[in-house]
Amino acid sequence: MKTEILFFAAVMPFLTLCSVGPERSLEERMQEVLDKGISKYNVHGVSAAAIFPDETIWTGVSGISHDTVAMKPDMVFAIGSITKNVVAALTLKLVEENLLSLNEPLSKWLPRYPHIDSTITIRQLLNHTSGLYMFWDNQQIWDDLKRDRTKVWSPEEVLTYIKEPYFAAGAGWRYSNTNYLLLAMIIEKATGSILSTEFKKRFWQPLGIDHAYLSLEENIPDNQAHVYGDNFNSDGSNIDLTFLPRASHESIAYGSSGLFMTAKDLARWCQALFEGKVIQPQSMKEMLQFVKFRPIANMRAYGLGVQLYTRNFSSGKAAIGHGGGNIGTTTYMVYLPEFHVSIVVMINAFPNKSADVITKGLIRIVLKELKGIGLIPYFDFFPWGFFLICTIIFVVNMIILLISRRKKLLHILPNFRGQVNR
Repeated sequence: MKTEILFFAAVMPFLTLCSVGPERSLEERMQEVLDKGISKYNVHGVSAAAIFPDETIWTGVSGISHDTVAMKPDMVFAIGSITKNVVAALTLKLVEENLLSLNEPLSKWLPRYPHIDSTITIRQLLNHTSGLYMFWDNQQIWDDLKRDRTKVWSPEEVLTYIKEPYFAAGAGWRYSNTNYLLLAMIIEKATGSILSTEFKKRFWQPLGIDHAYLSLEENIPDNQAHVYGDNFNSDGSNIDLTFLPRASHESIAYGSSGLFMTAKDLARWCQALFEGKVIQPQSMKEMLQFVKFRPIANMRAYGLGVQLYTRNFSSGKAAIGHGGGNIGTTTYMVYLPEFHVSIVVMINAFPNKSADVITKGLIRIVLKELKGIGLIPYFDFFPWGFFLICTIIFVVNMIILLISRRKKLLHILPNFRGQVNR
């Protein structure tokens, strides 16, 4: 009986670690994550939003945009590669309308280009299994970008920087912005329109999203959160980049980046998309067909314009969405399908660990509030969850063994002393 008591005394801290809830309100705890996140990593400011199952929307900010101007929820940020998610949704809408097919080849829509296999399918572009060379891997394009940051590049010019593919189409997975540049070109041919017009007509207006703008095609409002970095000069500087020329970067990344949004409107997009209000169920099924690979940073699989996050990023629960970085900004969009929750975090720095830490912190707090964190909250069960359980059992057994041995020793020692005294 005493041994059982000792066992539970040893194991109870592990069982209760994730169940003890603080007395402060949910809003106060979420705000603390923002405050500590930017303070620890020396970031100017952050804007965040979360949408709960009852459609309640929380928004929070911390820090400053610039000078003494506080960060505000209505400030827009460049969302970088999260733009891919919107382009993928648009592609699937066009498939629903029979304007495109996921399995049709590039050759149906585009002429031949060097180092681009015309048999690559639209699906392979969407899920990065085309093998196409990533134009940002070519140092020459960076050199030419910095030489004239005001230049507006055509897609055809960008494609001249493509080199040999990494692998044959369908033979592997590798992230490449080239895929989404080609998708943008295909969408323009299929619709006879431009991305910003299609986004507005098919998504923003029906959903009532008022703060979404595509760079170069639309005017970005003045209430941008100011952003900071070295402007790709790799010189250690951290200057205000907000209104410096960026047309070269934005045009090169057309289709793979370029959207500016508020945290609240991006969260609304995330919730609407994954709650089935944007594309049909069959299209969502296609979007969520993931190609799995060895985890890269916080991503363990990729669908059609959507990432599957590692479980240690989302406190052990399934999480999908997309991350994005742009000039001076880092953004995460996360949806927790089991809990019907969307979370968005935007910081005015790139690259910076603060966005990861804040996003993980908000996910953890929201899951605790919804009673969604269990005994093994931070790992995929195999191998790390299994390893953690085994470690706990081993430690507990060692504690019990040591206590038992000590009791035996204490029992034997008086008899031994008695024999010596004789």
